[in-house]
Amino acid sequence: MFAVEQFKFGDMRWLWLIFLVPALALLYAYAFYQKSRALRAFASLSTLKFISFSVSRSKQIVKAGLLLLSIVFLVLTLMRPWGDPRRETVHKRGRDVVFLLDVSKSMLSRDLKPNRLERAKMAIQDVLKIMKGDRVGLIVFAGNNALKCPLTHDYDFFLTALEKVSPSDLSRGGTNIGDAIRTAARRVFGQKEGKYRDIILITDGEDHDSLPEKAAEEAAKHGIRIHTVGLGSPDGTRIPLAGAAGRYVRYENEYVRSKLNEKSLREIAAATRGNYVPVRTGNMDLGQLYKQVIATAEKKEEQSERATVWSEWFQSFLLVALVLLAVESTIGEVRKGAESSAQNP
Repeated sequence: MFAVEQFKFGDMRWLWLIFLVPALALLYAYAFYQKSRALRAFASLSTLKFISFSVSRSKQIVKAGLLLLSIVFLVLTLMRPWGDPRRETVHKRGRDVVFLLDVSKSMLSRDLKPNRLERAKMAIQDVLKIMKGDRVGLIVFAGNNALKCPLTHDYDFFLTALEKVSPSDLSRGGTNIGDAIRTAARRVFGQKEGKYRDIILITDGEDHDSLPEKAAEEAAKHGIRIHTVGLGSPDGTRIPLAGAAGRYVRYENEYVRSKLNEKSLREIAAATRGNYVPVRTGNMDLGQLYKQVIATAEKKEEQSERATVWSEWFQSFLLVALVLLAVESTIGEVRKGAESSAQNP
């Protein structure tokens, strides 16, 4: 017997498209009504009788119904239906990757659009799309830091945590990169299996005496690589005041300008044999860093585990949609009797 537990959708983002179906149904109904109203208003009685005899309203309704039903199946196809779940032993190989994301107020600067922080979040999302087998974690930092996502294979949970990140997550202003590195090394990674671990540090590089280079050297002793990503203009840019459009942070009547500190970020990466990615105000492609440096590195063998594996069913839904469209295209709107009358006047 079929049960709900035997079926689910892999991508619910497309569910909203299903509301197009009732909207189109109402549009069809309105079009039929307007057509009938126009014919009664402008066509003569004899012409109206001929049109009513020659055109099959029931065929028009069937064609509209088939089209609407095909749209339903196309939407279901986009939602990636899964079925036939089965328990299998899964062997995983991968690395542990922790993202250290700067959420200080300087990350609201708009020398990258829409701002540095949002561009960083979008770049991390792009990396998750191509990750396979790696565990990921997320730490946000400013004057202090917070673990938003421990190491996990649950990429959806990670992305949900990332989406909610904002400067208001932390109570202390400033930027302490060194403390964030120490939190990742000690609290998230611990002391085991160092050679399989990477940190991706995304920041403008400004730091308030937290000794990030020293923290990097300590992390390197445990085999942790740190890849640094530098955001922002080296010449500096003003920092917007949160919630105050058109206003900027000032100190002693002077605008505070946030500058990219590339020297520090290069030293952090070099101390751990990592890579420095100088984004500055240009394009940010963390996917390349992942594919070329992390995905190709040695991976650890994860403990085997029993997992639920689903079969993709979208092909069946797509086939039904195509069949419905094919049938709809073969149905004409002219009555059979009207066709013979037209051929034998």
